[in-house]
Amino acid sequence: MASVQVSGAGVGAAAFSVKGKASTGALRLRSTLTFGEVCPARRAFRGLVVRAATVVAPKYTTLKPLADRVLVKINSSEEKTTGGILLPTTAQSRPQGGEVVAVGEGRIIGDKKVDVSIQVGAQVVYSKYAGTEVALNDHSHLVLKEDDVIGILETDDVKDMKPLNDRVLIKVAEAEDKTPGGLLLTETAKEKPSIGTVVAVGPGPLDEDGERLALSVSAGSTVLYSKYAGSEFKGADGTNYIVLRASDLMAVLS
Repeated sequence: MASVQVSGAGVGAAAFSVKGKASTGALRLRSTLTFGEVCPARRAFRGLVVRAATVVAPKYTTLKPLADRVLVKINSSEEKTTGGILLPTTAQSRPQGGEVVAVGEGRIIGDKKVDVSIQVGAQVVYSKYAGTEVALNDHSHLVLKEDDVIGILETDDVKDMKPLNDRVLIKVAEAEDKTPGGLLLTETAKEKPSIGTVVAVGPGPLDEDGERLALSVSAGSTVLYSKYAGSEFKGADGTNYIVLRASDLMAVLS
């Protein structure tokens, strides 16, 4: 069976040598490249398919982030449930954490150069759908803006997270187990709380001169926040936490 490899942007002509004679036929281009009849000595070759060569993306070994970008080596996905059931790839939750392996040189705000506040080697948590994923040295990495990093993990427990910029770490109030009439609620029927206690706050956002603006809430405050804002996490003891921007806080309760 004849085999033809086509490379480049276009195909000019094709020829086959049969018993010392060359004969060319029509070239038809459809979704695949197919040669029409080639007829030396009145013999036909039909349906000869030419497939494009496989394109292999180059493998990079280094990547230098620019400006306020950071490069994060993504943590591995959980391959099993807590009960030990093996999860298929499609069911494995996308990680939201990893190790910072490189940072950009910073950016200019006003007349001031502002360095990236995250250090290489830090374990960070980032927004779920942020960044651009790349493969370096056969491992998944993510290139993010500094502002897409939610916080720094100083231990393995989310309760010890250090929020960044204008973000706030909140311990979520427990949902009511019963209705006012005394009926027990299932987990799916419990109303999602939008009240919690502030555990930690970030250093604040940068103003137009590159200076930090302190947040108006502090650790220990009980707050009401927007119901569907932020990123939710579960602590080592099963406690629910949420990290959101200070602009998603609605009120301080007392």
